[in-house]
Amino acid sequence: MGLEVHIEKRFAGSGGREGFALRADFSAEGGITGLLGASGSGKSLTLKCIAGLETPDRGRIVLDGVTLFDSEKKIDLPPQKRRVGYLFQSYALYPHMSVRQNILCGLHAVKDKREREEKLREALRLFSLEDLAERRPAEISGGQAQRAALARILVSAPKLLLLDEPFSALDAHLRVRLQIELKERLAAYAGAVLLVTHNRDEAYRMCAQLAVADDGKICEARATKQLFADPQSFAAARLSGCKNIARARKISDHEVEVPDWGLRLTTAEEVRDGLKGVAFRAHYLNPRAPVNRFPVSFVGEMEEPFEWILLFRTAGQDPSSEPLWWRLPKDKRPQNAPDTLALAPANLLLLYE
Repeated sequence: MGLEVHIEKRFAGSGGREGFALRADFSAEGGITGLLGASGSGKSLTLKCIAGLETPDRGRIVLDGVTLFDSEKKIDLPPQKRRVGYLFQSYALYPHMSVRQNILCGLHAVKDKREREEKLREALRLFSLEDLAERRPAEISGGQAQRAALARILVSAPKLLLLDEPFSALDAHLRVRLQIELKERLAAYAGAVLLVTHNRDEAYRMCAQLAVADDGKICEARATKQLFADPQSFAAARLSGCKNIARARKISDHEVEVPDWGLRLTTAEEVRDGLKGVAFRAHYLNPRAPVNRFPVSFVGEMEEPFEWILLFRTAGQDPSSEPLWWRLPKDKRPQNAPDTLALAPANLLLLYE
């Protein structure tokens, strides 16, 4: 049945700062669902509301048919009764305890000593921690600490696992390796997993579906590959890596006008009423495509390890708008910059939010 979250919570401002309103409306079933958003977008606050560490002002949270919170029915289960495991950014291992003792903390509800020891041995084996059982957190690596913290949570058999930026403190090489490792270890976990991240690559690698968090609004989750292929909102386009985004209006069923770029563009997809903007990814441009051709002038460049980013402006572009991006592999950069570029209609993304 999975998780259903439909909540609102307002936080008062302080120190001259404005208040913050959280509106989370999404569902998640088995597998890993990502909450993708920038810092301050409400991702971690949503996890805290689900775990019972924060109380929403109104709404409902239901996990596998059990109501964790319902403002109308006055239901608000305490954290220890929600069967939710929470992996914090710092992993929150007890520093004075060994790995073995930390994992035993997750087995406090198991009263039979033999059963408790058996579950401990299985957790140490499953997470490759046998040789580290008597070490303290300060004596193990970041990846080993993550495994220990996850083992402590999972031995308590939670129905839902919350992961709050679990890779943020790691260097880039270790981060990717642990993402692969964690995904493999969670493949056998039967419950739902919510992963908070601000990193689009991490979200794409780890998550089967994504919910976008933007300025306190967290909307219904969609399949990750579907969201990247067709973002449909300004926030989703930006968070999934689009560099070329602008307001637009519908001209006809297959034509839009983009005032900031001074362009009229043909679309492959039928344009619905309520269009708010358009976007295209920087690697979608083609100097030789026959449709949606426009004159350009190049105004800058950025070199990356394996690609070039060429910045350009269209002939009719609003001078106050930002340059557009063209990203291409180093071996594909033309010797002479083209004076026109083009965008295939199928590569123009339509935004409605």
